Amino acid sequence: MGFTRYSVFVPALASILGALLLMAQGSFAIVMSIISVFVDRTPLKDTVVSVLTAVDALLLGTVLLVIGYGLYELFVDSEIEVPAWLHIRDLEDLKSKLIGVVVAIIAVIFVGVLVDASRAGDVLAFGVGAGALVLALGVFTYATKKNGTAAK
Repeated sequence: MGFTRYSVFVPALASILGALLLMAQGSFAIVMSIISVFVDRTPLKDTVVSVLTAVDALLLGTVLLVIGYGLYELFVDSEIEVPAWLHIRDLEDLKSKLIGVVVAIIAVIFVGVLVDASRAGDVLAFGVGAGALVLALGVFTYATKKNGTAAK
């Protein structure tokens, strides 16, 4: 039965490959934004929106990378060499790292909506929704901490 843990290798690899794809596309979009500023004299607001959209792809790639490494480390090889901040000891570690990156993505999306003049009417709705989601994630994290640390 112990060998079934290796079945997680495929989703871990798929997450890492998806991360690399999103990071490549996000990086390419940023380079294209830089080029369009000089070649087409793209206005600042359009540049900010395109760069924030690219950063959103980079952050989502980061989420997939954390998921891929986390799954691999939890199920296949706990001795994989990763930076100290990325060591995953249990699902609680993976959850907290994912929530942190999701909050960063929410912030980037909100700033993109805030800057995009064509969506100015959506700012309040996005702000309330983003705030509610971040609050819910915070409550979830607080409520599910193990070993009674939620009360501290």
